[in-house]
Amino acid sequence: MAGFYTSDELSRVILRRQQRKTLDATVINSDIAGRYYQKRAITSIFSQFDQARRKALLVMATCTGKTRTAVALVDALQRTGRVKRALFLADRVSLVNQAANAFKSHLPDASPVNLVTEKHTEGRVYVCTYPTMMGLIDDMDGDKARFGPGHFDLIIIDEAHRSVYQKYGAIFRYFDSLLVGLTATPREQVDKNTYDLFELEPGVPTDAYELTQAVKDGFLVPPRVQQVDLKFPSQGIDYEQLSDEEKAEWESLDWGDDAEEEGIPSKVNAPAINSWLFNSDTIDKMLQHLMENGYYVDGGDRLAKTIIFARNHDHAKTIEERFNHHYPQCAGQFARIIDNKAKYPQSLIDDFSQPEKVPHIAISVDMLDTGIDVPEVSNLVFFKPVYSKIKFWQMVGRGTRLCPGLFGPGGEEDEKKNFRVFDFCFNFDFFKENPEGIEASGGVPLGKRLFRSRVQLLSHLQAMPDLDSGKQLTPKLADALQAEVSTMNPDNFIVRMYLASVETFRERDSWNQLDNEARQTLINDVAGLPTEQEPEQIESCLFDLTALRMQLAHIEGDTATFEPLRRRVVEMASLLEEKASVPLVKAQLGYLQALADTGFWEGININMLEEMRLRLRELTPFLDKKRRPIVYTDFEDEVLGVRNEEVFELPKMTGVQYARKVEAYLQEHLDNIVIRRLRTNQPLTQTDLESLETMLTTIGEEDGEELLQNLISALYEAPFSSVHAGGPDALFAGRDNVKGSSRRWRRLSRGL
Repeated sequence: MAGFYTSDELSRVILRRQQRKTLDATVINSDIAGRYYQKRAITSIFSQFDQARRKALLVMATCTGKTRTAVALVDALQRTGRVKRALFLADRVSLVNQAANAFKSHLPDASPVNLVTEKHTEGRVYVCTYPTMMGLIDDMDGDKARFGPGHFDLIIIDEAHRSVYQKYGAIFRYFDSLLVGLTATPREQVDKNTYDLFELEPGVPTDAYELTQAVKDGFLVPPRVQQVDLKFPSQGIDYEQLSDEEKAEWESLDWGDDAEEEGIPSKVNAPAINSWLFNSDTIDKMLQHLMENGYYVDGGDRLAKTIIFARNHDHAKTIEERFNHHYPQCAGQFARIIDNKAKYPQSLIDDFSQPEKVPHIAISVDMLDTGIDVPEVSNLVFFKPVYSKIKFWQMVGRGTRLCPGLFGPGGEEDEKKNFRVFDFCFNFDFFKENPEGIEASGGVPLGKRLFRSRVQLLSHLQAMPDLDSGKQLTPKLADALQAEVSTMNPDNFIVRMYLASVETFRERDSWNQLDNEARQTLINDVAGLPTEQEPEQIESCLFDLTALRMQLAHIEGDTATFEPLRRRVVEMASLLEEKASVPLVKAQLGYLQALADTGFWEGININMLEEMRLRLRELTPFLDKKRRPIVYTDFEDEVLGVRNEEVFELPKMTGVQYARKVEAYLQEHLDNIVIRRLRTNQPLTQTDLESLETMLTTIGEEDGEELLQNLISALYEAPFSSVHAGGPDALFAGRDNVKGSSRRWRRLSRGL
């Protein structure tokens, strides 16, 4: 633990043990979370907690009500005396605002507090971003921390995954609370580290409700996908294939520093399109296809809410300009860029979320990929490649929400039954060939890598003293590491959790001879802790890491690592020679020229590499960054083909539609003898049961057997299992149980 409970917090824990009530499905408020899978998820968490397991992970498809499930969970745990204060964490302000609104709407008596905007307000439910909470943990209220380790009884993590844990895991280690993770990532895609965090077997979350099942049940709508193959995004632009007029335009363009050295390019490859080369006709053809094939509302007069996923801000800006060019009457209103460069992005998101307010087209750069809940979204445009399977399906999920009455005031025929996805960047093709996608690895911060590398180098030098021929590098390295640890503030909550190790290595003597245990403590616990050292220029620090890697590779005989790094240093030295007008560079000119000589590297040793580091680290900031200009063109692009894609097999009838038909049939056939016996709790014969099964299967048409089986299976799961763990078979084993139990079943099933 990171600290001690206060006396009030200890009293609360003792009192809770004495007064807490039973957890079962009957305490779930169906007005907050009434769907069967939401209740099942909450009762699964109850089961975890009743078994003294303090962590749980829910996998729930995007737009199936994760936030409402979280609200209902907090409500149930507070009403049963299990939780007094709860904390809900998300990674973006917009998601925190959504959660705050949900808690304020459904649990106003819990006095929900948005810590992003109300940092000094008290309540029983708090919502916050991870970075804000990292800062607030160190806040003091007089002589004690405002948020001590025992302040919260429950923490809920929105979109729990590896990157959140790597960046903000200190929060979860600091607070001593129940922990619930929510994620839309399919269970097989959740990484092992996340399952480890929640102490679960890989692939086995506490509960899961995924996209395919949600579509089958009718709680989400499926995508209708078109892959639109444009020539330039798939093949690039070849100078030789351009018209004479276009060739003249090509030759007049500013191609940047590379062109000055290598001449005008003869081809621009596909990845450059919409990245730094923006072609008007490519964008125009995308907009034309969207406007001709997208869903419309208001009787067909207005394009339905649409998200265009753009590659970067310049790309988004060009899309907005091309739209305004073609629709000047809508300029500045109908289509707007929503990214972190927008002046008021949250206001734009709020406006986009309102059915009748502009904008109706959101041109998004990473801000609407996840977590935004707008039921009216009916068109998605993928105008950028996506390589992460997790992110891709979260983006697709932006359109899956139900939206009754979207296309008119009528009944079921005016409901949103699906949404359009227009893929201009071959994403669906990519995931067919690479089903798991390509996930970005969590990067280790530069400071942490430097500290670890220095510890490794010091260990090598202490184990083999002859490597340090001058006997100066070893003590200097130890001094530098000890100085860094000395600037770690013990009042910082992250440092406090490793205070024993930090205090040990504040002492200079502890660095004189590192054993294996000390080395592992430094690498695993101390490396990366916050320090109060003055920051240095990033270029110098990066060169330090290059030199350290070379020193380690030299000691370990790793030529495969050493040689590419050596070539990089020689190239840097050559580029620095061109900066001879800079006094610092001029002073090292002879040394820079020597680095290019192969003789310099013969007999290289650790001390020579250290001298190289010290001479060059202050010069690297003078290296020029290559200029890559934004290129705007207007060459004629071509639609090579349009293909309809089936994302997954869809049912002919959803579970919700089937339940409606069953209910309507029962109401319309009250005079049927079998139905009459059911309603009056009369025993059914085997013939009656067979007749009823045939009847209900017929209602489900082609999928009747599966739909009926799903309906029956639900009676054996939470929340019904709280009535009897053995399900209906065990519950109705005795005839005398039927009447009273039937009332309980009806009460529980109202929300299903």
